[in-house]
Amino acid sequence: MIRADEHHLRNGTLKSHSDQKQQGSNNGFHQPRVRGEDSFEEAPMCVAVLTYMGYGIVILFGYFRDFLRAVGLEKCHQAQEREEQKDFVPLYQDFENFYKRNLYMRVRDNWNRPICSLPGPVFDIMERVSDDYNWTFRLTGKTVENVINMGSYNYLGFAENNVDFMKTVADETRQYGVGVCSTRQELGNFSIHEKLERLVAEFLGVESAMAFGMGFATNSMNIPALVGKGCLILSDELNHTSLILGAKLSGATIRVFKHNNMQSLEKLLKEAICSGQPRTHRAWKKILIMVEGIYSMEGSLVRLPEILALKKKYKAYLFLDEAHSIGAVGPTGRGVTEHFGMDPNEVDVLMGTFTKSFGATGGYIAGKKVGIIHSHSAVYATAMSPPVVEQIIRAIKCIMGVDGTTEGQRRVRQLSENMRYFRSRLKEMGFIIYGNQDSPVIPLLLYLPGKVGAFSRAMLKRKIGVVVVGFPATPITEARARFCVSAAHTREMLDKVLQSLDELGDHIRVKFSCHRPSHRQELYNETDFELDS
Repeated sequence: MIRADEHHLRNGTLKSHSDQKQQGSNNGFHQPRVRGEDSFEEAPMCVAVLTYMGYGIVILFGYFRDFLRAVGLEKCHQAQEREEQKDFVPLYQDFENFYKRNLYMRVRDNWNRPICSLPGPVFDIMERVSDDYNWTFRLTGKTVENVINMGSYNYLGFAENNVDFMKTVADETRQYGVGVCSTRQELGNFSIHEKLERLVAEFLGVESAMAFGMGFATNSMNIPALVGKGCLILSDELNHTSLILGAKLSGATIRVFKHNNMQSLEKLLKEAICSGQPRTHRAWKKILIMVEGIYSMEGSLVRLPEILALKKKYKAYLFLDEAHSIGAVGPTGRGVTEHFGMDPNEVDVLMGTFTKSFGATGGYIAGKKVGIIHSHSAVYATAMSPPVVEQIIRAIKCIMGVDGTTEGQRRVRQLSENMRYFRSRLKEMGFIIYGNQDSPVIPLLLYLPGKVGAFSRAMLKRKIGVVVVGFPATPITEARARFCVSAAHTREMLDKVLQSLDELGDHIRVKFSCHRPSHRQELYNETDFELDS
């Protein structure tokens, strides 16, 4: 396991390692699957124009309402500075909160809906209403039951309460309790934690792994332990906030390359090698490429073979975030390395979370035995709850088949069938869909701001829970609904959702697809590196 006292990374680069022998069939390499191209169809010009016009109208009304609030004709619900503090440095920047006051507040009822049941393939939602235009809400006491859940990351359906499946979790709860109340460095290092880390390393086919209690902190608190001042991070422009925060906290220099664009990445690598650090032109201590296996807002897959080829050519290091791909991608659920038939030991740092495919909480860092000596997440965070650890162990054993059943592999295959079926049907209906055919994340583009709220509310009336996403999580002109397909979804559930989408798509006119090619430049073949045979 990775331990804080094993290796120092304070001086020099990440330690180089000798190549491992290929693993046996359990952790061996599967034949690589053909990678389908990521779909980023361009919206018709009229839709783009109407989207800008819609935002323009809403912004104009927002300024008008701000004027009414300023003169006292409309009540302002927003937090404001007190009059006696007007000469102080302001705590609330008016312009920064403009979007929230005048745009987000109009559609706020579509988020943070209170759920009062198990978040499985269906759930129950507590009904709420607002008497002041979404500034506050009150519960009506009623419940919307059996809503189809199309928004949770429950990819393999392990967020469940089946008594037979959960027996081991109940046993561990009785033995260890639900809380540790200490850090791993002090009195919170239980045998079950070490058991989990050995199992994660075995599942991934790497030397070692270390588990953490929070997925977000696994990135944001551990990246500063790997790189620092004098290092260079090359980050995909669509990387998750946790990666971006970790990069900023590290103190390393950050440069961003275009999403999945190998020419853009190679250009930055060449400049880094040739020019070195700014002003001094000394060589970088480390060059770390940061990418995700599946990008959660786009549904696209990383171009792993090409990135590994560039990493080897320019002697860089690779940090691969498999939060959405581990368990959900690959013939046996081992992520994008298995999907592409690559040796996981070629990736310097494998990161993943237990919050999605495994139906639990937390995350892991895996790979060679590198030290996470400065990691705040390793030293100061409370150890993971034993029942949560057992839930992860149960899920991984099920996927690996060591529990004596084929249930885990059945779920992996079912997820693959569900997501391909759902994506293909949406495309046939005429929706613009982003992402890759092997991704369980399926974004459906809505574009216009007025359609975002209308879409979510109309779907809930049909007892279908969806996630709608807009600015600043996406570009301002690319608002969307994001569907997350699960192995727990039955064909009847998916057909009901598709029928509702077909009807609603015609009603609110969001079938924008003209099968146009993307405006995004695809320059993958303009590099001069060679892929491994």
